[in-house]
Amino acid sequence: MSGYFEILAILTCAVFVVWLFRRLKLPAILAYLVAGMIVGQHGLNIANDQADYDHFAELGIVFLLFTLGLEFSLPRLMAMRHLVVSVGSLQVAISLLIFMVAGLAFGLSLSAAFVVGSILALSSTAIVIRQLSESGAMNRKSGQLSVAILLFQDVAVVPLLIVIPMLALDSQSSMVWALMLAMVKGVVVVALLLFVGKWLLPKVFNIIAQVRTDELFVLTTLLVTLLASAFTQWFGLSMALGAFLAGMMLSESEYKHQLEADIRPYRDILLGLFFITVGMKLDVGLILSSPFSLLSLMLCFMLVKVMVIKTLAIRAGESGKDAWASGLMLAQMGEFGFVLIALASQSQVLSLDVASMLLGAGVLSMAITPFMINNARSWALFLSQEKTAETLDLSELPENNVLADHVIICGFGRIGQTVSRFLKQDKIDFIAIDVDPLRTRKAREAGEKVLFGSCRQTEVLNAANLAQAKLVVIAFGNDKQSLEVIQKVRSMNKKVPILVRTRNDDQLTALKAAGANEVVPESLEGSLMLVSQVLSLSGVPFSRIMRRVQKERKNHYNHLHGFFQGEQTDMSPDGIDRIEFAHAILINNNSFACGKSLATLALDQRRVHIVALHRGDVETESPALDTVLQDQDTLVVRGKPRRVERVERYLQEGG
Repeated sequence: MSGYFEILAILTCAVFVVWLFRRLKLPAILAYLVAGMIVGQHGLNIANDQADYDHFAELGIVFLLFTLGLEFSLPRLMAMRHLVVSVGSLQVAISLLIFMVAGLAFGLSLSAAFVVGSILALSSTAIVIRQLSESGAMNRKSGQLSVAILLFQDVAVVPLLIVIPMLALDSQSSMVWALMLAMVKGVVVVALLLFVGKWLLPKVFNIIAQVRTDELFVLTTLLVTLLASAFTQWFGLSMALGAFLAGMMLSESEYKHQLEADIRPYRDILLGLFFITVGMKLDVGLILSSPFSLLSLMLCFMLVKVMVIKTLAIRAGESGKDAWASGLMLAQMGEFGFVLIALASQSQVLSLDVASMLLGAGVLSMAITPFMINNARSWALFLSQEKTAETLDLSELPENNVLADHVIICGFGRIGQTVSRFLKQDKIDFIAIDVDPLRTRKAREAGEKVLFGSCRQTEVLNAANLAQAKLVVIAFGNDKQSLEVIQKVRSMNKKVPILVRTRNDDQLTALKAAGANEVVPESLEGSLMLVSQVLSLSGVPFSRIMRRVQKERKNHYNHLHGFFQGEQTDMSPDGIDRIEFAHAILINNNSFACGKSLATLALDQRRVHIVALHRGDVETESPALDTVLQDQDTLVVRGKPRRVERVERYLQEGG
């Protein structure tokens, strides 16, 4: 079968299987694994040369680590360095030792036992990070602990890639020399990338952004990611490490969210291909021939990893529930394990039977990982017997019985957030609905009531308790979507008032006919506000101004229609630079600000405003200056992007 028809067949199978699994509400990762099993050499044998697909699939991990780097600024990484070094290093070392001893007990040679221990000690960065991102659990304590361990594991892959081929040569002196050389190269490469990225990358993207061409911005993002990956690979290090460092250097720029949005489609497609290639490796015949041995191996190594991580996390001062949750998340075998299996097989360190058994157990462990991650928090609470308030995941819906006589805000962009702030000031309960997972996660980190999903779906509106709502505000400004939402709301609740924001008056009549009670065209309302200021400064009495404004609204803005359209917009090119952003900063034990009062930190001198402080389930707006920050406090600040970034670095590192 030619390459074109191979790709066509793989895509067709992937689309069908992913669609079927999503209809059954099963994880997409599991669907990709099944699709790989179908098209692989142990299935329909459609993909003849899997090595070609492996090269492209590896880019999925590269882009995943780049987006992970965007989430982890250098101050934040430094604040959790003790978890990376202590828990991560001990987890790899202890797990490797336990599995190595077990391998020797089952009759493996010393070199083969070392390889098996190395393979089973690693976890899957690709699956865990993706699941944490989708569920919004990246900033939970258990999520931070899992990421810290994964970061060390990715670094630990480098010496393992050097050692395993040399086990067949049995040359200890050359092995030690190679490891020392790799360590020196690693320090030089990381230092060089951090230096270049810190000063050069923000300037490059600033120049590219001024051109205002989306294609150029996307191309530059891809180029930077692949250049950093190629640079580290050229020095014999992991491609993923270079991508992570590049993302981390750009995490402090104002283009962070745009970069993540641009890279996401490529990341998701290539990650899907990666999981398909993993599924291709699974031999169904092996499962059927020795299912007991395969399941026993999988359960044993997963149980050992859970207990090792849980024990180390508790010794590092983490709570029992977070320790259990992190262990459950990282119990599977990792994608780099498949690389090590292939390398060991080529070097004839592992026999074919052992390699096949490891492949089967590894793929099965990855297949059940999404289910384990989704349930890790509830299982951890049961195992630790700790009482805690549940924090909603993006995929979870709020309890209907706590929502009554509230406002539903459809769309939580800038307008929706502004509406919510005024509602909060007057103690009016509300819940927002938004389809942007990043925005939803960021808002929830700051303690906002935001539901992830489409407000055109019956289940989501029921979750927002539309039946008991006193008002629905449609704030996203897309007329076509607004019409669909109005029709859906009216089909479920005939009486609730609906207020719609629209950019202009093109669809004003259609929106009213669909069931909207009030329609607010923002361009015309902006004109009215400007006219009000002009008339006020011109000496017209305020009562007369208000009467004229109300008359225009009542008459559907008749005096504001029918103007000539020009090519130039009214927005200044640098208008975005004057916008202030709200940002949530998580304080932990290693943060500089932990144990210090807000007065001591003097954030007002850095021209950043403190919006609120979240401690547990309690939100305090404009907290008193004598408030002392504690571990796991979330401080919500507002200011221009660069000032907010500097303040986050100050709160984490000091100086």
